[in-house]
Amino acid sequence: MAHHNGQRKKTRYKYQKDLRKRGLAPVTTVIQQFEEGQKVHIVVDPSVQSGMPHRRFHGRTGTILGKQGRAWMLEIKDGNATKIVVSRPQHLKPQKL
Repeated sequence: MAHHNGQRKKTRYKYQKDLRKRGLAPVTTVIQQFEEGQKVHIVVDPSVQSGMPHRRFHGRTGTILGKQGRAWMLEIKDGNATKIVVSRPQHLKPQKL
């Protein structure tokens, strides 16, 4: 049998939504605006496939660096390395202070 290595492998439970939150998210998630230096949480919305960050970054918190088209660039610490993740606003939630 073939071994599949798609981008969404091993995400059956990680990307699962609650029963009453299924379907498309509200439009307000698409038009969110962030400022440089603002902290945001990466919570992947499985109903929106475009602009989805890698599953490794699901649940992480990053800092907004700027905008790239419709997406936002985030800086994330991954061990000792600093990585830049590009993600659409549907997959981001602002950190509450």
